[in-house]
Amino acid sequence: MRAPTFDLTLLRTLVTIADTGSVTAAAKRLAYTQSTVSMQLQRLEMQLDVRLHERAGRQLRFTPEGDRLLAHARRLLALNDDAWSDMQARQITGDLTLGIPEDYASLLPSVFAYFHQLYPAVGLTVKCGTSAHLVEQVKAAELDLALVTRQRNSPGGDVIRREPLIWAVGVNQQPSLSDPIPLALYSPGADVFREVAEQALQAAGRDWRVAYTSQSMAGLAPIVTAGLAVVVVTHSMLTPSLRPLDDSSGLPALPVIELALHRAPHRPSEPARRLGELIREQLAAPSEAL
Repeated sequence: MRAPTFDLTLLRTLVTIADTGSVTAAAKRLAYTQSTVSMQLQRLEMQLDVRLHERAGRQLRFTPEGDRLLAHARRLLALNDDAWSDMQARQITGDLTLGIPEDYASLLPSVFAYFHQLYPAVGLTVKCGTSAHLVEQVKAAELDLALVTRQRNSPGGDVIRREPLIWAVGVNQQPSLSDPIPLALYSPGADVFREVAEQALQAAGRDWRVAYTSQSMAGLAPIVTAGLAVVVVTHSMLTPSLRPLDDSSGLPALPVIELALHRAPHRPSEPARRLGELIREQLAAPSEAL
């Protein structure tokens, strides 16, 4: 005997009625006529030999049996949609180049692993550089995507998340915080961190000296962990060798920065669009996310 099988089209109509609140609205969303939607609901009732809905004036309400079926329908449709997406994803091919500052690389391993799992036929290349340089590269279509610190002179891109900047020192160190404050800063033009730090200190009437410069946090870390300088980072950039300074340090508060995703000016490829969506989903921070 053939096992009974639900028609997913009918179940999708049922869910759409529940989500929109009426047959009329469901018909509009599904691009059906109202009579078609009503007939599909009736077919479900006939197949199951139960009453799934009732009318109270112009309102349509689900019966207890209707609510039970609705819960099953949502699960079945979710499984169907997941299976369809998975099979379609594996047909996506092409090459994709993403630019990121070296300091943000630690945010993305799980994103890269998941992207490869979903789209194994896509060739992903990652290039590191300063945020300012990466923005110029993506504008010139040398990169498909770039995840960067939003630059004040280039405010474009979609903001993925916001993070407060903090002062940090070596975990077991206490460098001098008296003027002039020794700073480990990014090289001029490498990122907004340097500009923000200098502006905050100047506004607070503090004096400082640049003890060390580098294009990346990897270059700044040795002098900071040695206790010879203070550095500006985000919480996500903290490593076990660094500790944040609190208000008792006497250093001025720092503003919030924005991580933005820039896309090349040409129409994004399907791999680029999907990676962009995945980055947004995975990097949204619990408290500072958009």
